[in-house]
Amino acid sequence: MDIITDKRTIGMPRAISYYSNYPFYYGFFTALGLEIVLSDKTTSKTINDGCKYVVSDTCLPVKVYVGHVINLLDKGCETIFIPSLQASAYKINNCSKIRGLPEIIRNVINRPINIIDPEINKTEGISFKDFCYDFAGRFDITDKDFVESAIQKGWEVYNNFHKMAKSGLSFDEALKNAIEGKQVIKPVEVVRPLSVAIMAHGYNLFDERISLNLIKKLEKMGVKSYTALNVSREDAGKSIEALGEIQYWANELELTGTAAYYMNNNKIDGIIALSAFGCGPDSLMVEEVQYHAKEKNIPMIHLNIDEHTGEAGFVTRIEAFVDMLIRKKRRTLQKENIINLLHTAANKNKTAGVNTAEKHKEEILTTK
Repeated sequence: MDIITDKRTIGMPRAISYYSNYPFYYGFFTALGLEIVLSDKTTSKTINDGCKYVVSDTCLPVKVYVGHVINLLDKGCETIFIPSLQASAYKINNCSKIRGLPEIIRNVINRPINIIDPEINKTEGISFKDFCYDFAGRFDITDKDFVESAIQKGWEVYNNFHKMAKSGLSFDEALKNAIEGKQVIKPVEVVRPLSVAIMAHGYNLFDERISLNLIKKLEKMGVKSYTALNVSREDAGKSIEALGEIQYWANELELTGTAAYYMNNNKIDGIIALSAFGCGPDSLMVEEVQYHAKEKNIPMIHLNIDEHTGEAGFVTRIEAFVDMLIRKKRRTLQKENIINLLHTAANKNKTAGVNTAEKHKEEILTTK
């Protein structure tokens, strides 16, 4: 295959930060005059290719990322964007493997590769604007006004994407429209009988091979899914504080913040946590949310995934969880109907009925 030698072309793995930042990257890079080459969507081959280069206890997202880098190299793209994402705010850190992605790729892939790895580390005073200027400088783009204009374009695409995603468009729909410069607000859809919040990193949830199409599977079961895309960063941060917790990890807004927002607003029937097996930060955040979900009597399931996860067992667990939510909601509705009937009877006989209604109401509410 011919090698891509145009220095205005840059490869981007369709993994990890792609699922949170690509709308900005697309607007920024194209405004700078760069052409983006994306790796193909994740397949079993992508995962297997990544597994060949790293030790077995490496987490699934990093194995997938390595596989996407291999895919780009096989396409003939040697200049690849692998950002160094250290701290998104003061002492709000990414996990060590994501922080070390550029070095991991350099050390495990013994093939010609030109890594573009601008850094953001707000703990060390390296801002997002520094990150953008560093990136532009790698392509000999130094005109300040030009770079500032490109940054503005990046934010336009990013904000447009999030506005559409928050309105209810899927990740793919919102991304496609944002890249095309369109703004499509989704009309109100038919209300589904059940709703759940999914706490998961975008790179686990919106990669359909990794998540085994979790959102679509839930839709077929009549379940409405709410994700981090439906919650603003501000609301997620405030919701974590409302639980009496603090943000420590850079991606915690996607997990703890999303679950906390819907728990605090009583908008869901249950919570699904989706995380890669062996992920230390995720295990801490999931345990934290489980504690508060138990306090609020909200059912929760934790789905661990790795390269060996089979679809049959995965579906069985989801179906069992949904069945449990249906039974719980049916019992809740039955209790509410009985209470309403008792209140109606009490209003007809205020002398004796009120006390009887309140007595039965207490018995109903305490019945398991």
